[in-house]
Amino acid sequence: MVEQLMATLRALEVELHRTSTRADRTRMNALLHEDFVEFGRSGTLWTRTATLDEFGGPDAVVDGPIIHAQDFELRTLTDHLALLTYRSAHVDTQGQRHRWTLRSSLWQRTLAGMWQLRFHQGTPTDAP
Repeated sequence: MVEQLMATLRALEVELHRTSTRADRTRMNALLHEDFVEFGRSGTLWTRTATLDEFGGPDAVVDGPIIHAQDFELRTLTDHLALLTYRSAHVDTQGQRHRWTLRSSLWQRTLAGMWQLRFHQGTPTDAP
């Protein structure tokens, strides 16, 4: 059961790293909880609306970085809440990883049984 949940949430998290997902407002609406908030790596507070506008609005970022993610850990808090933590890095054109970040995501299962991202935080860190 825990392995299946880890696979599901890891796949959803990695999906959010893709520019194609971020540009798909319908998919982002499905993935982000209505009360979504992010404390960004930069210290910026992102709301759901601001996130949707940044990635799915008329001035959307269309060519984002390739993101590598590793060291995923899952903690189930309740039947409907799970905390996913991991490290991420941007990958440059030579395949080098840089801009390492510690990440934490709180995922909430809806009444319909779908998982949505409720909270996310990114904190800069040195390379592992």
